[in-house]
Amino acid sequence: MFDINHEVGIKASPETIYEALTTDKGLATWWTDNVRGAGKVGSVIRFRFGESGHDFKVTELIPGKIVRWSHSGSWPESWLGTEVLFQIKADEDQTFVRFTHSRWQESTDFMAHCSTKWAVFLISLKDALESNRGRPFPNDIQVNHS
Repeated sequence: MFDINHEVGIKASPETIYEALTTDKGLATWWTDNVRGAGKVGSVIRFRFGESGHDFKVTELIPGKIVRWSHSGSWPESWLGTEVLFQIKADEDQTFVRFTHSRWQESTDFMAHCSTKWAVFLISLKDALESNRGRPFPNDIQVNHS
């Protein structure tokens, strides 16, 4: 199994970050502006990116500390069985978000692309919370020309 891991420090409280990861309004400020279904364990969040999208089942929520989703859609195929985890940890000067997209079956070019895009969106989360200037899809930074 293979994992994507990133960490970003954000000048925001754990509670503010948790809200950005667990509400439709919060998620729409940094990942995609078309999101529905966030809120509680067991709910399915539907993230849409134009004509396609990703569905995740919320599997664990610990306020201000943990947000865990399990991929529940059928696309993209390489995401089947994967899990997304956000770990939130306050420090004196900032709050760290440790991101993991785990359980990839193989390391591929698509996994490398997703790793880069997750980093782009984590910077979007940071910018959304620190300066109210997140870049959710369709205004995200493009990492290739295809």
